[in-house]
Amino acid sequence: MADSGRPTVGEYMTRDVATVALDDTVAEVAERIAQSDDFSGFPVTDGRHVEGFVSARDLLLAADHEPMFRVMSEDIIVASPEMTAQDAARVILRSGIQKLPVVNEAGNLVGIISNADVVRSQIERATPGKVEKLGRTLANIHGITTHDERRTVDLTALTPTQPTVYADELEGRVYELERGLAEPLVVIDNDGHHYLADGHHRVKAAERLGIGAMEANVIVLDESVELGMAETAAEAGLERIGDIEVVDYAHHPLVRTTERLQDEQ
Repeated sequence: MADSGRPTVGEYMTRDVATVALDDTVAEVAERIAQSDDFSGFPVTDGRHVEGFVSARDLLLAADHEPMFRVMSEDIIVASPEMTAQDAARVILRSGIQKLPVVNEAGNLVGIISNADVVRSQIERATPGKVEKLGRTLANIHGITTHDERRTVDLTALTPTQPTVYADELEGRVYELERGLAEPLVVIDNDGHHYLADGHHRVKAAERLGIGAMEANVIVLDESVELGMAETAAEAGLERIGDIEVVDYAHHPLVRTTERLQDEQ
């Protein structure tokens, strides 16, 4: 089992996996790849049992009539749902492959995880440790007590505290929400005023998909205080999710493009 608090393959894998059968022909599979922007290969299954994997490269030199069981790679690397996403990332990096079939103990296919999935698993996670640390920090700064609650929160009632999100990460969050992989938000309840502390990409993704409420870890302040993040939000003119600006990643303060380098010289 994965260590507590670490994202697992089972949390981030795609469960609805396109497969091909052992007796599908090269011509049939090549046509499926040619007609889709999403696939460059497929797990080969007998029922749900994984027998191998076939990539576009495997098809290149094979005759159109050849079946998958003669063309596929049989000795393939697979992951388990309990494997940590970090370990899956190591396997993907070291093997040079882009996707890992995910199988249960019986060898049956339960999902697939890609290099993009494991990258997303490391970004903007609302871990229990993060929530606990924030609550402790607020208590120490303001000399108050706090407690945590798990709630479904109305997104229209949230005040954001971050003025921008990045377009590429937003696409990742949309991808996750469409597959039911939403991490809980982190919200501060200050006397009924709800400030979004963590999860700005997630709420913008929810806005795009028309989702009105999300699960959240809510840090409840047991007495009202003047929050620094509330002042920051007010100064930035942040009142609702729609006020968060989506910017291209190239405008990230730590990312330089060749054009920006020329401008700086």
